[in-house]
Amino acid sequence: MKAAVLVRFGNAQDAFEIRELPDLPCKPHEVRVAVATFGLNFADVVARLGQYQDCPPLPAVIGYEVVGQVLETGAEVTHVQPGQRVLAFTRFGGYATQIVTDARAVVPLPDFIPDAEATALATQYCTAYFSACMAINLWPGDHVLIQAAAGGVGIALTQIAKNAGCTVYGTAGSDAKLETIRKNGVDVPINYTTHNFARVIEKTAPNGKIDVVFDSVGGQSVREGIKLLNSGGRMVCFGAADMSGANKLQVAWKAMQFGLYHPVQFMLRSASLTGVNMLRIAENKPLVLQQCLQEVVKKAAEGQLKPIVHGVYPISQLWQAHEALQHRSTVGKLAIQW
Repeated sequence: MKAAVLVRFGNAQDAFEIRELPDLPCKPHEVRVAVATFGLNFADVVARLGQYQDCPPLPAVIGYEVVGQVLETGAEVTHVQPGQRVLAFTRFGGYATQIVTDARAVVPLPDFIPDAEATALATQYCTAYFSACMAINLWPGDHVLIQAAAGGVGIALTQIAKNAGCTVYGTAGSDAKLETIRKNGVDVPINYTTHNFARVIEKTAPNGKIDVVFDSVGGQSVREGIKLLNSGGRMVCFGAADMSGANKLQVAWKAMQFGLYHPVQFMLRSASLTGVNMLRIAENKPLVLQQCLQEVVKKAAEGQLKPIVHGVYPISQLWQAHEALQHRSTVGKLAIQW
């Protein structure tokens, strides 16, 4: 099989090499998939920059999600068959023409969902679904802040929150992105480069407070978000994009900006702070991951969820896709085709 192998940390143009690798064995509980398209996530950028502690030692094949056709199933697998089109989550290894993964991370995929849209359903929409429907609950009438609402997870969270009857505040970094998130359902778009999101919410939300914050930025935004929580408020953190590209001293400083907290603070306010890492869910709660995958594919097939695709790149332009994602010049999903 071929794979785009991460051979060195740093600049995207120099980081990957296309190599021939031996096929992986398929165990009784696993599925082998011929990959047509794989998706990019911000975690891939962090791994390429050498800042992701879970990244395998180099040389490594990264990547979490693929769309393709089943080539082989292990003896214990019954829910998918060779020849079937599927969506699969993989613990790294996605940047390849073949992947082998736990069968519980593979779900059948309707033919009418395009490849690129489907790649968004794995990591990004599963992260959003777990964050909004399993880690916490959203209720009709909740006022919800979504940081980075133009990103893949932010787009998914907006759709889930609107389906739940919530009022959504969303941040983005340009007027063009504000228009996109407005069309996606954000009620109060906020340009974080020109406005302080906390001040906008204090002026527009009931009593200046909100019920839920979804934060993928980290640092100061977490501390500001916690201050905005109403009684019964919930904050879900699932990333720290503010730290990407920073040196060790900057990382330490940004980590301090998260703030220091004690359970008593949250008990007195009847508030909560939750962290989400879908890699840990995939490793330790595979049936939960399977439920997330099944639900997001079902809701996408029914039209309740609709991923936005920024672009589909050929494998020869992998590094350009990485740079676009790193520099936050994208809206929605980036996918790579072999």
